[in-house]
Amino acid sequence: MKIWHHGLVAGWWAEFEHGGDDVPVFVEAARRNGGTVLDAGCGTGRLLRPLLQAGLEADGADAGPDMIDQCGRLCASDGFEPDLYVQPMHEFDTGKKYGTIIVCGAFGLGGSRADDLAGLRRLHQHLEPGGTLLLDHHLPNNDARAWRRWVEPTQFPTDWSRRADTRVAEDGAEWSLTSRQFDFDPLEQTTTLEIRCTRTLDGETQTEEGQIHINLYFKNEIELMLETAGFTDISVTTLEGGQPDPWADYRLLFTVNRG
Repeated sequence: MKIWHHGLVAGWWAEFEHGGDDVPVFVEAARRNGGTVLDAGCGTGRLLRPLLQAGLEADGADAGPDMIDQCGRLCASDGFEPDLYVQPMHEFDTGKKYGTIIVCGAFGLGGSRADDLAGLRRLHQHLEPGGTLLLDHHLPNNDARAWRRWVEPTQFPTDWSRRADTRVAEDGAEWSLTSRQFDFDPLEQTTTLEIRCTRTLDGETQTEEGQIHINLYFKNEIELMLETAGFTDISVTTLEGGQPDPWADYRLLFTVNRG
């Protein structure tokens, strides 16, 4: 798999990726569904920690060992020791069943299309009868600048023109994160992004660069893949549960049951 979630990038996620307006949505859905929760693609625990803090039994899985290490450290600081697995979705196997599985911001990352379908099948196998999968997805046309590259030939990699996101951590370290598009194939619907992360403390700077491969999907493709993987009763809504506006709502929530 080609993912950038290691080293300094994992450190950035641990330092700054906390909370979000979507957290209550997933926590409430997991509470309503009952059973143990799996956060598939948990990263450093942005969703997993609130699930645990809400009193739910929850596990986490991620393809990045550094992300899981950071997640375990942060969960321990909250007083929790969840079961954590270093496993990509297409190889996921815990020997357990879950009432709710959440895939937030993690579908289509790092592997092939065959891996993505295999991942959905694995998740289907890990759901209890009547269990629910919640999968969110940002449509490829959610970024106007990136969308233009579907119809206008572009030289890759693009330059590092995106303004860096710079933040200061509690220990006084200054972190900076920026990205660019390294490659794009509109026929195969794939892109590779490149990230540059720096950390400066006491005059010493660390810099790391990494790449991530992303498979780009539209709504109907994901629905077909879910059906192929064995899921039924597919509902596609906004994160808040409303009917998506095709011109405005680029983040969809797929809610499906184990068939």
